Amino acid sequence: MEAANAGIKHEVHLRHVEKEVLIPKLMRDKAKERCAEKVEAFNHCCKESGFLMVVKCQEENAALKECLTLHYKDPAFFEECKQEYIREKLEFERTGIPAKNRKQKLPSSM
Repeated sequence: MEAANAGIKHEVHLRHVEKEVLIPKLMRDKAKERCAEKVEAFNHCCKESGFLMVVKCQEENAALKECLTLHYKDPAFFEECKQEYIREKLEFERTGIPAKNRKQKLPSSM
């Protein structure tokens, strides 16, 4: 198994849906974490402005878009997310347990 994991980049075939949908979704989630300050500023502005948010929050929206786009267009960031996706995929194939369930603690009564 170690030999298989050593060549992850070359041996794992990704389906179209993984490359075009699932990895970009992971990228969006991670980019939002990395741009958390700008996301928070935009959310705060929207809550404060109500229906006028379209006009009043243009600056915050532009800053958020710039931050997110910077990550979306970064090939190194795509590769990082792709490798994370592949690790999770291989772990699921090995254990049959989805990543979100693996992160949960086991009940203490077991």
